Formats: sequence, C-alpha cells, structure tokens
Amino acid sequence: LLANPHRHHEIDGSGTVKPQVIGPRELRAGDKFRVSMQMHRIPYSLTSTATEIVPDRVVEWQHPGKHRWRWELEPQDDGTTLVTEVFDYRPSPIAGLLERMKVPARNANSIRATLGRRQQRFS
Repeated sequence: LLANPHRHHEIDGSGTVKPQVIGPRELRAGDKFRVSMQMHRIPYSLTSTATEIVPDRVVEWQHPGKHRWRWELEPQDDGTTLVTEVFDYRPSPIAGLLERMKVPARNANSIRATLGRRQQRFS
C-alpha cells in the first residue's frame, strides 16, 4: 500500500491527496510519480521522487521543495507492525517559511489522522 502511490488517497489523513496519479504502482528508488492534490479548494499536483525503498521496511519520497515523507515499518514479536510516518522539512530551502506557515504542525495533525486511518483499515 505505502509503496503504491495510486493508493495513498485511501489512507491520507490530510484530505489533500486525490486518486489521480501518474507513475508506477510499486515504487523503487529513483522513480517519479505525480499526484493530484487539493487544498482549500485549490487543485494542484506534485511530482515526487522515491528516495529510499526497502521492501516491508521503508518507503520515502521527496517533494520538489526537497522535504521528505517517510514511512518506517518495524515488525513486532506479536505479529503486528509498528508504523512511523515522518515529515522532514529541514532539507528544504524554504524550511523557515514552512515553519512560519505552521506547515509542520498541520502535517503532524494529518500524520495522526493518516496513521489512524491506516490502523482502522488494516487492523
């Protein structure tokens, strides 16, 4: 699911990711994919690049602004998987602007919603 950008809208907690995607159905490092988005009724799209893919462990991609979304999966002894979602905006040349616009705080709320949706769907 996480390595397939065509399915990201199924668990997106931000409400911005739409089902229209151009790109592979299973990401490998270096792959590009374009996702239709919408925020505040304004449609846009982003082309991202998969930066690290480790099957069943890590899925990471970078937006054009150099910030990254990362999923880390850690199998547990009880057969479950600990899932961590990370938004790393520090590499972005506009990191200060993102902070002033409160993007990291908004994304933290979206991450909590996304993880909740993922848990509901796959528990």
